[in-house]
Amino acid sequence: MPKFVDLPPVWLLAFIGAVWTLGHALPLPLFGALGDAVGAGLAFVGGGLFATAIWEMGRARTTVIPHRAASALVTGGIFRLTRNPIYLGDVAFLLAAILWLDVPLALPLVPVFMRVIRVRFIEGEEARLRASFGAAFDDWAARVRRWL
Repeated sequence: MPKFVDLPPVWLLAFIGAVWTLGHALPLPLFGALGDAVGAGLAFVGGGLFATAIWEMGRARTTVIPHRAASALVTGGIFRLTRNPIYLGDVAFLLAAILWLDVPLALPLVPVFMRVIRVRFIEGEEARLRASFGAAFDDWAARVRRWL
């Protein structure tokens, strides 16, 4: 896959497309209005995680682009709770889509998406952070979980 396409939002859109396709191929409505409400809440949380992380990284003047070297190790704000708030926000968006589109059969896609993100992006980012920031990264990684 070309690098310009290998970005987390592209993977998220592909998984949401799979949810939509699965919902049309095998409709099995289950969540109803409650799913809409919880899905809206998850979308709001996902957007908040994304925006907060972007703001923190902007304050530190470091990149948010995967596969690029960070100029700072951001450990404050939302990064005190999760090492990957943007990816966690992506997971929240995927869950929101599953609930809103009412496709319970797509729930197994969530751990698959998390694995894809971990393998394609997180592992490399963590290796670069460890190489750049050494013990500071290791200390932070020991205190803060990857997802929650």
